[in-house]
Amino acid sequence: MEVIDHLIATDIGGRGVEKLYLKYKLKRPQYLSNAANILLSSERVLIVSDFPIPPSMTPETDGPPGALALALALTSLGKSATILTQDIVADALKDFYRDVITKFPNIEKYSCLVSIETPGRARDGKYYSFSGLEIRVRPYDELFLNASEKEIPTIGIGDGGNEIGMGNLELKGRYYSTVRTTELVIAGVSNWGAYGLVAELSIREGVNLLREFDEKSVVTSLVEAGLIDGITKKRESSVDGLPLGLHEKIISLLNEIIDIKIA
Repeated sequence: MEVIDHLIATDIGGRGVEKLYLKYKLKRPQYLSNAANILLSSERVLIVSDFPIPPSMTPETDGPPGALALALALTSLGKSATILTQDIVADALKDFYRDVITKFPNIEKYSCLVSIETPGRARDGKYYSFSGLEIRVRPYDELFLNASEKEIPTIGIGDGGNEIGMGNLELKGRYYSTVRTTELVIAGVSNWGAYGLVAELSIREGVNLLREFDEKSVVTSLVEAGLIDGITKKRESSVDGLPLGLHEKIISLLNEIIDIKIA
């Protein structure tokens, strides 16, 4: 639904996401529906989320909550969903979801791969933060490149231009990702992209898959485990420099949209 992709792409942080959204919306107006189609036709989904913030390379709070929300939604639909991330994130997510792994799996086990806020390599083969600092991160994007070769569908969710999937936009610049995915979802905050995709699945399936998701508890657990806000670089219960209350309002609006559409 267009109202959903408009909402999740709201550029409250003023980081230029609106330009990326409008560019891709013009190119592929049905991208959110396309992404939902991929998930609905997939039985086993691998969800990847891990964005270390330089210089400490501590993972951020954007990405893992969205990965969890999507995994829970897919499980509710009777599908198998596995989250791949690093140890510190996995330890926190396992309080909410069992199928979280840290070792790279055989992608041929999966019918779809999803990346939520995970760095994608730039033209020079390196990974860069939104501010242009080099990131030390495991080559998760290699899984997506391999998936493309094996014709396994992939989805990328991002908010800056440096994530897996942003290669679809063919952005010009040293720090932008060149890694393509079958479909791309652009959001003001990557978590919102995942929540919007859950909302789209909910409307298509006639059941609210987002209603029970408690983002505050998830983010609090992640921060307690050691994660930081990717913008402030502080260990605090916020995401991308925005307070949790704002994120909760986005989820509340998505829930209202879902409930109206499935009533």
